[in-house]
Amino acid sequence: MLTFVGLGLYDEESITVEGRAILEDADRAFAEFYTSHLVGATVDDLSAFHDVDIEVRDRAGVERDPEDVLAAAADGHVAFLTAGDTMISTTHVDLRLRAIDRGIDTRVIHGVTAQTAASGLTGLQNYRFGKSVTLPFPSAHGGGDVPGSVVESIDANRERGLHTLVYLDIKADRDAYLTADVAAGLLAEGWTDTLGVAVARAGSPEPVVAADTLSTLADRDFGDPLHLLVIPGDLHHVESDALATLGGAPADALAARER
Repeated sequence: MLTFVGLGLYDEESITVEGRAILEDADRAFAEFYTSHLVGATVDDLSAFHDVDIEVRDRAGVERDPEDVLAAAADGHVAFLTAGDTMISTTHVDLRLRAIDRGIDTRVIHGVTAQTAASGLTGLQNYRFGKSVTLPFPSAHGGGDVPGSVVESIDANRERGLHTLVYLDIKADRDAYLTADVAAGLLAEGWTDTLGVAVARAGSPEPVVAADTLSTLADRDFGDPLHLLVIPGDLHHVESDALATLGGAPADALAARER
């Protein structure tokens, strides 16, 4: 049996009650933290809190050669842990399909996602988000500009009046995180006076939400990771009120997107 368990967004206590019960029942627990990361807890914190030995696998150990995970699941009950919701990444879908192909039973225990948290914290309506994008570190694609695919997706969403969730790059092996101010600065080169919303440490006891023009957000410090950005599309009056109240958005920054 292979059960995929989402750990939630922040620390060892963000897991659901059902997920914790699965961990208690599992014979072995594997985890990966290269697609996302719990910034409020270390692996040792997780192991101590749940009283379980957690075996961390890197990208190669999950995507190229997950034989030890699959073999263990064929012989017993394995919990596979990830931050956020465990099926957001195609990496985990692929592993689940490999297990099913080998006749291994699978189950999914969902966790809170950055996408739903971004909607809930900002007050932007979840059903009015378009295609999400990931903004990489500039060095990741050989230049300092924003990749064309990111520009195209944001523009397409804005033309349709939809919000864009911008995930920010993580380099787990280097403990490096693209921050909201740097990301806003990169995006401001193409959308200088465009409204943006920075969200920092979603799922923590004290998350930060800040709404302003991208050029203004680029000059702010949002503290520790994880961060993400939202580029709003057209705003319903309730969404506009929410960004003003929850994110401190100035009236002139909101005016251009109100409908």
